[in-house]
Amino acid sequence: MKKITTLFKKNPEDLGRVINEINPDNLWVLEKGIATRKFDGTSCAIINGNLFKRYDARINKKTGKYKKPIPENAIPCQPADVNSGHHPHWVPCNRENKADQYHFQGFDKLNEKTDGTYELCGEKVQSNPENIIEHELIKHGSVSFKLDDLSFDGIKTFLSENDIEGIVFKHPEKELMCKIRQSDFGLKRIKNEEEILNY
Repeated sequence: MKKITTLFKKNPEDLGRVINEINPDNLWVLEKGIATRKFDGTSCAIINGNLFKRYDARINKKTGKYKKPIPENAIPCQPADVNSGHHPHWVPCNRENKADQYHFQGFDKLNEKTDGTYELCGEKVQSNPENIIEHELIKHGSVSFKLDDLSFDGIKTFLSENDIEGIVFKHPEKELMCKIRQSDFGLKRIKNEEEILNY
């Protein structure tokens, strides 16, 4: 799973925020973007029926070498990003590894173990902002909704009124995606235990 760009341009004075200007690479969203829910957890994948977790082999910018060795069985998600030093991979989960127990808890609950990327969410992941009991694997793109207002203010209002981490926009025909999160606008998640998203 490749790192994806943010819908709007980053604020050069505060890269944690966005400005009211769409990233030129993401103009397709205005005509063809499909809005899907971004869940707050950790990425994983099912590849050929087997469970994998994310592994970021970071590169030291000064030396150009990896900060830690890449496991032999790791699958690169994309080429290394020379600017950030990130080089994400998939590594197989192991039932004997206690660190992977929550991944398998979600994996074992799936009725259909379809290949693709997923978000692991639950009680022991990111302080459980999704309010999920135990752990679940949620397939990326599985929850979509219609947005009538794709303007900067329209999306900001939508995210301020709904208890979700953000939106991932997908192109219906091409492998194009981009994202926008509450935090990009300086918003914080609503601390409600009930889901209030209006699909």
